[in-house]
Amino acid sequence: MSDAPEDVCDAIRAGDRRAIARTITLLESTRADHAERGQTILDALVPDTGEAVRVGITGPPGVGKSTFIEALGLHLVDRGHRVAVLAVDPSSPVTGGSILGDKTRMERLAQSEAAFIRPSPSSGSLGGVAQRTRESMLVCEAAGFDVVIVETVGIGQSEVTVAGMVDFFLVLLQPGSGDELQGIKKGVLELADGLVVNKADGDSQALAERARQEHERALSLLRPLSPSWQPRVLAVSSLKGQGIDDVWAMVLAHREALEESGEAAKRRREQTRSWMWSLVDEGLQQAFRTHPAVAARIDELEQQVESLETTPARAARALLDAFRSG
Repeated sequence: MSDAPEDVCDAIRAGDRRAIARTITLLESTRADHAERGQTILDALVPDTGEAVRVGITGPPGVGKSTFIEALGLHLVDRGHRVAVLAVDPSSPVTGGSILGDKTRMERLAQSEAAFIRPSPSSGSLGGVAQRTRESMLVCEAAGFDVVIVETVGIGQSEVTVAGMVDFFLVLLQPGSGDELQGIKKGVLELADGLVVNKADGDSQALAERARQEHERALSLLRPLSPSWQPRVLAVSSLKGQGIDDVWAMVLAHREALEESGEAAKRRREQTRSWMWSLVDEGLQQAFRTHPAVAARIDELEQQVESLETTPARAARALLDAFRSG
């Protein structure tokens, strides 16, 4: 395969996995020339993107995300879909949470020619990782993957970020006692288009059904994100593959409801606009921090703030003045 951008684009459109992986690596690179080359390829691919169903999946550690995603992915592949799995993982291997082992944990799905699994870099800011995940999503769509699953491995802000780049945001839960609701942030429930209680098998089946009912009641008290869709709660066994078809049917029902109301296209437009401004914010912050007049004062002012010699507000104004006057 030639390294010419047009040849790389042709290879990606033909589903060449090596070309897909190499382009994503370019987009992830911290080298300016590599990143620029990746952007050139991505710019040419944009007209071929946007047709995939984008599904975001989150859930607490131990809930069985990998098992669930593999079961869903295999279900979709069996029905003729091509599935890409991407991850938003801003965490460090030191603190835990890196999913670089997920490719081996999803062994059966990874072996399928109709699937592509790409862990995110295991370090870096959430904004940077999310940007690369969005770009990876577009490359996969141009390559003909008609379902893109974005997994959030981190907690907190990463859930909001993933919800802001997908069509359907799914929260995965595990069976538990009545205390479980206290462990799920209200904010995450408000973001959800659907909830799935996993591990609904064996001794946990009754617990799973109880958790499903509890979360169904909790959702009924919240104002839905869309006037066209009331979030649903399902119970599945990823291990046995039970209920996985119902999950996909829920995703399609949501898509149909939002397409009929015009909300699907509106949501995509809003996400794209929001992405643009997040990149502007990121670029401005980088330009600000590397500005010579600002860089010369950062250490001094940080020390003054830490030692309470000045207030954060006054220090921030000093940095902004240095930026403007420089």
